[in-house]
Amino acid sequence: MIVLRDRSMPAGARSGTRAGTPTGRPPAPAAKSGDGSADGPADAGRHEGAADMSEPAGAGFARALIVDDHPLFCEALSLMLREMGVAEIAAADRLAAAAAALEAGAAPDIILLDLSLPDVNGLDGLIRLKRLAGATPIVVISSMEEHRIVASVLRAGAAGFVPKQSPRDAFARAFAAIRAGAVFRPDGFVAVEGDGPEGEAETAIDRLALLTPQQARILDAVCEGKLNKQIAHDLDIAETTVKAHITAILRKLGVHSRTQAVLIAQNARYRNILRDAPGVP
Repeated sequence: MIVLRDRSMPAGARSGTRAGTPTGRPPAPAAKSGDGSADGPADAGRHEGAADMSEPAGAGFARALIVDDHPLFCEALSLMLREMGVAEIAAADRLAAAAAALEAGAAPDIILLDLSLPDVNGLDGLIRLKRLAGATPIVVISSMEEHRIVASVLRAGAAGFVPKQSPRDAFARAFAAIRAGAVFRPDGFVAVEGDGPEGEAETAIDRLALLTPQQARILDAVCEGKLNKQIAHDLDIAETTVKAHITAILRKLGVHSRTQAVLIAQNARYRNILRDAPGVP
């Protein structure tokens, strides 16, 4: 497994890994059902559309990119993917490292993304990575299984959501569903609908997904309170270009001011989506 790191991160800050030398444990066994029996293959997850499970689980996905900052989990997941037939696996422990790899020409067939990364705030990471990845499917792997998180992840364009503790069978089913052009949902997922903060967050995600990578970078700078002149200097573009992008951003977000654009971005953060989730202050 090739380990990719953000250049701003000290080389010794994260231990390296090698393909075929697992140091972590594979994902945990399936959770026990109410009657004490382990969930069977049929209960591992749901998806839209049928898939041919007679072919190898990794067929069609020769190259994978894992974006997760937990070395042991990355190692175990890498081993499992190899057993499923994925030949080339790279791992990045920061969104910046994954983005840099994609911008440099990396072409994975599938990306597995953890939402909780040191340099990611809310769903921004998924939205940014989706823009860079183009048609490459992104599967979110996370220990946060709250229905609002799953719903928001799928609305933001993820090809599927697999809880981190899922057995290999769930990953195989997710891969099969995605190969068939379907969206994979975890077992027991219930779509979240309605108004209020959660509905506002979903609308914000839909609007933010319309922005180009450059527009997203400019919106980030606006959220940091930077002026057009500062943004132009940071991105090495003309100030008139910044103004044109901001006009386009406001139009896509359906707002009339920079302040309203910032509020739209803030509505896509986790703490709004997880307002009622256990353990979130």
